[in-house]
This record gives sequence, C-alpha cells and structure tokens, in this order.
Amino acid sequence: MRLGLSLAVLLACAPAQAQGADGLRQQVEAVLASAPAGTRFGVLVVDETGKEIVAINADQRFIPASNTKLFTTAAALELLGKNPAGYEADGVTTLALVPVAGGAPDVVLTGGGAALSTAQDCTRRCFGGLVNGIAAKARKVGNVIADDTAFTDQRWSPGMSWNNIPTDSGTAASAMIVDDNELPLVVTAARPGEPAAVELSSYFTLRNETQSTAEGETKLGFERAINGRELRVFGTIRTDAAPWHDQLGIDDPADYAAWTLREALIARGVKVAGKIVVRHRAVHADESRKSARAELALAVTPAPLDEEVALINKRSQNLHAEVLLRRLGQAAFAGDIAPGDEGSLEAGLAAMRGVFDKAGIPRGGYDFSDGSGMSTYNRVSPRAAVALLRWGKAQGWGAVWRASLPVGGVDGTLRHRFAGTPLAGKLWAKTGTLNATNALSGYLTATSGRELIFSILANDVPEGSDAVPAMDAAVALIAAAN
Repeated sequence: MRLGLSLAVLLACAPAQAQGADGLRQQVEAVLASAPAGTRFGVLVVDETGKEIVAINADQRFIPASNTKLFTTAAALELLGKNPAGYEADGVTTLALVPVAGGAPDVVLTGGGAALSTAQDCTRRCFGGLVNGIAAKARKVGNVIADDTAFTDQRWSPGMSWNNIPTDSGTAASAMIVDDNELPLVVTAARPGEPAAVELSSYFTLRNETQSTAEGETKLGFERAINGRELRVFGTIRTDAAPWHDQLGIDDPADYAAWTLREALIARGVKVAGKIVVRHRAVHADESRKSARAELALAVTPAPLDEEVALINKRSQNLHAEVLLRRLGQAAFAGDIAPGDEGSLEAGLAAMRGVFDKAGIPRGGYDFSDGSGMSTYNRVSPRAAVALLRWGKAQGWGAVWRASLPVGGVDGTLRHRFAGTPLAGKLWAKTGTLNATNALSGYLTATSGRELIFSILANDVPEGSDAVPAMDAAVALIAAAN
C-alpha cells in the first residue's frame, strides 16, 4: 500500500472538522510537505453545492499530464455523443480493391480512426478478416496503399518530450490504427556472456547489444532515431531473470499498416506485384481526397464512443485520446478552422475550447496542445478541473463519463492505489504522470457519505521521485475529515 502516511493522517483527522476549513487546510499542507522538496501543489476540493472545502493555489496553472484526458473525453461526449451513428460512420476504416488499367488491382487501406487488431483471438474489428476478404477475391495485386489522409499529418503534438516518442506512450497519432500502433519487444537471457535472445517484429532492423550475466542487475534499454527503422537494444539481463517486456511506438502508422497488409497478403498466397505506397495529408492541404472507385470494399466501424472514453480514461490510453481529439476536429463544430484542416490538431483544440466556453470554464484556467496530456505545454488550474467535473456531472452523459474513470483500489490506473483504505471503491478519478508531474482529479465519497469533487496537481517533482504518496494521504485526510 502506497499510503505510508495514511495511518498517522487518519489518527489526526478527528479534530479537523472542529478546526474548520483553515485547520483542515493547514493539515493538508502539512501532509503535502512530506513530498519531495521543491514540489509545487495546487488543490481544490468542493462539495456538491460548490462550497470550497480546501483551496491551495487553486487558480495557479499546472502541467496536468493525463488529467488532460478528462477535458478531451468530456468534449467528445458533448459534441460527438449527440450523433452516435455519425460518429461511427465518420470513423470507418476500409480495405478495397481498386482496378488498375492493364494490371493487377491495387489494394487500398483507408484509415478513418477505427482501431484494427491482428490478434489471433480477435473477435471485433479484425485486420485478418479484412485481408481474408481480399484474398478470397484476388490472387494477385499491384501496389499496397495505406491512406491516413482523414487526419492531417501531425503525428506528435508540440511539447511532447522526444524521449517518449519511441515508446508506446508516444506512438504517432494517425487515422490508421493497427494494434494501437505498438509492437512488442521481448528480451530473454541466454548463457552467461552471450547476447540475449531478442524477439522483435521484422518491421524493425535489430541491433542487439545485450549481454546475459550470472551476476549483477538486469538493466536493459532501447533506442532508435525518430522515423528510423533500426532499433538498438542494449544492456544486461541476469540469466535467472524472467523475460523482459516492453512496447515500442510506431512513427508512421500508415507505413506500418501497409507493411502488415503486404505481409498478410503474401502469407495467404496472394502475389504482390507492386510496392508499398503511403498517402499522408499535409497541414493546410487543399487537394481533393476522393477515393478511386473500388470493385470490392470492406469496412470496419470504430468502437462506440462510450467504449473509447472508457479505454482512454481507465487505461490512460494516449493514442486513442489523440485520435478522439482529431475526430473532434473532423466535426463541423470548429468554425474558425480553414477548409482542408478538418481532422487536424488545431481543429480539435478549437472544438474543445468551444465546449468549455459554453460550460463556463474560465479561459485563463487551461491551455492545451494535445488531447492526451503528453505535451508539457498543457496547463490546467485546479479550479478549471473542478469546474469541468461539476459541469460534466450535470450533463446527460455524466454517468458514462464518471463510470469511465478509474476506481480507487479496484481498476484502471488506480487499481493499486487506495486499496485496503476507507476510499477503496469510493473514489473515481483520473490519474496523471509525466516528467516532474503527478495529478489526480475526480469524485470521492467522504466519511459522512457526501460527495466531494477534487483536483490535486503536483509539478516540479524532483527527478527519481514522485508526489503520489503525499497526494493520496492528503485525499484520505480530506475524505476522513468530511
């Protein structure tokens, strides 16, 4: 249990109510002071009427990390949720045979935002099912084309740390999604002194600089250049260690999708006579994106919006959050965006701002550069986060949104936090972790049974540490005192 301070905190809670708001604030500040030196906190807690329970730097702005997803998913439920059928229709991914004069037909995979899976046990939105349909129709094809022009080619947001890009946390955003645009990496120890065995998709070229060792610690890493296809895996692994696992991000999802499609066609006995072709759309592009007439077209619709929102918030899934932001940018809500820029980062952010203006969230309380929270340019005040939570709760989709949040001690990114405490099963909140940042915002049921709405943001956390234990203890204190 991470709440190392919880017992002492809860024992000290009894007089907190009698001391009033000032006394509770002082106790919360004392708990937060146990965080690593230099950490800066913002806190706001209110009851269901909006009355302040605790406020500490509530109007200061903080890097929110994945608390950004609260804003992205709320905007999506408000705008895209009004037309579920349209949301699914606009996000269709298709695979088609397109006739070519004098030659074999091309195979064209056109991404719309639906996430495809190559898993052997796949039952929904299966990549293999699409490929089987093509293989049943054609034994020879020309070019294998992947088209992700439904979104502009803005794979990463301003302010994303370069070191996150090769990982699954920073995989590129695209209208083309295959296996969440991630690839597994597995390293298994060999005999002492020998290189470890590395399992890696042939999409990448491997440079294996690992060594198996009978002594010392397992310390492995990987690196590659952005948009590079060579992966260097390095470090040591103990011979008695379990296999080491990680996930790699894809920098050009359309290229990877086309490569995967080509490999799948060949595996099914289809001859591929042409080459891989990738189509992207530049920012501010004005060319027509009408597709050629197909003789066979197979389609996959995206997951329903409530499923996407749950995936994004429960697991803190970055790619799906970025895709959802661009889906907002495809809608007709961003009126200040020039024609041709639909599906862009800017269009999605404009649509979000329109929602928050109508919701009455203070404009000075937020700025966003992405939809996932990976950008260090994002800023949110505790007051803006609480305003969003109060407003969202009152909307028709509020119950769906709340249910999408991790539950303390139960599931999602909170499954190991608050377990075995009075808040287990009584706290619904979005987590956030980024460089020097921790965040937690949501709803909790206090000891009295009344509901509190809260946001606690920590920035400037020293390297190699985190503010989570102090934050969780402060939340436990507030809940016990109310």
